[in-house]
Amino acid sequence: MIALLGLCMVTVFLYLVMSKRLSPMVSLIVVPAAFAVLGGFAPDLGDMITDGIKSVAPTAAMLLFAILYFGIMIDAGLFDPIARAVVRLTHNDPLRLIMGTVALVAVVSLDGDGTTTFMITVSALLPIYRKLGVSPVLMTGLACMTNAVLNVVPWGGPAARAASALKLDPQELFVPMIPALVAGLATVFVIAYAIGLRERARLRTATPVLVGAGGPDTYHGGSADFDVLAPDRESLRPKLFWFNAALTITLLTALIIGVLPIAVLFMIGCGIALIVNYPRLEQQRARIASHADSVVAVVAMVFAAAVFTGVLSGTGMIEQMAHYLLTAMPDALFPFFSIIVAVLSVPFTFFMSNDAFYFGVMPILAEAGAQHGIGAMEIARASLLGQPIHMLSPLVPAMYVLIGLAKVDLGDHHRFAIKWALVVCAVVITAGFGLGLIAIH
Repeated sequence: MIALLGLCMVTVFLYLVMSKRLSPMVSLIVVPAAFAVLGGFAPDLGDMITDGIKSVAPTAAMLLFAILYFGIMIDAGLFDPIARAVVRLTHNDPLRLIMGTVALVAVVSLDGDGTTTFMITVSALLPIYRKLGVSPVLMTGLACMTNAVLNVVPWGGPAARAASALKLDPQELFVPMIPALVAGLATVFVIAYAIGLRERARLRTATPVLVGAGGPDTYHGGSADFDVLAPDRESLRPKLFWFNAALTITLLTALIIGVLPIAVLFMIGCGIALIVNYPRLEQQRARIASHADSVVAVVAMVFAAAVFTGVLSGTGMIEQMAHYLLTAMPDALFPFFSIIVAVLSVPFTFFMSNDAFYFGVMPILAEAGAQHGIGAMEIARASLLGQPIHMLSPLVPAMYVLIGLAKVDLGDHHRFAIKWALVVCAVVITAGFGLGLIAIH
């Protein structure tokens, strides 16, 4: 009953968001609360939501100050040279821009942090998308898919969790998966190429394009050396360019090394950036106020997602859905169990956090596999093959940073990206089968 309740809750949530009948924030709060009450968990609802909020509070603090920090750097002009260089390379060609988006995200994603990757990508490329009249929805969807494929690196999170949960060597777990991940990344490039060709043809007719929450833009042509960001804006600090670059590199290096918690690093970086670039109180207030909309939208969404997460975990819906699947599976299907785990990892990694899946569900799957002679390493690799869709999950804070900075509606983002992410998942799983990562026993 609880498993069915959880499935219905997720289905209703997706329907309300993708049909735009409710805003994502309202849906994340109202839907799980309603289903918790319907399931008889009303007395525990407060504790479940409080636990969910506690779990995301450090993430919310990190996002708040990270958005402010990168917003300040954009205002000061740190990313202007990058944007202009990309413009020169694209030559006003949407195909080059879209392919370049995937390439940029792929390179930056190697740091293992989705939030940083998305902030850098949007900072550098969003002005160009709007200038050319290309929908930012394309940028956010392709960025999520690219980052999700590369997020399987051992320092990116999922592989480390899988290895930790089943006590496996992360390197031994990851290295054989590289060809399958390369196939997934190649698929994203192919998708980007096809979309880029379509956009190139569309822009030749100068037709309007839907750009999500940002409103429509129209391509009007122009030279390849136009200024992407206003070159005379008051917030520019060209004399401080090298200081800002050094500060940002230092901050990202400290983040990768793990000198301090990421929220603390961005707090300190934000304070230094404001003091040096905008020393007067009224200047600091103006910069903070200029990014208030993005900050409030993203942080509110993260806390709203805590309600969804808290109810999923607190009611036991996650564990019950996993147990139900295992008990309902006929014995004749267990020779295909690792393949089934790979397929199930697609919806599981979309509807729940990596922590919930790899520490809560995967050990159950591994135990079931062990009873039928399937090793923990194979189950762990199978569980990672569905990751190309994870970054589209409504429970991933980094995605809200991406769509918040790009001013893209969550429903538009999902309608474009989910179908392509499923294609990438299918390629990665098929490649995994072909490489022997998962097998028929």
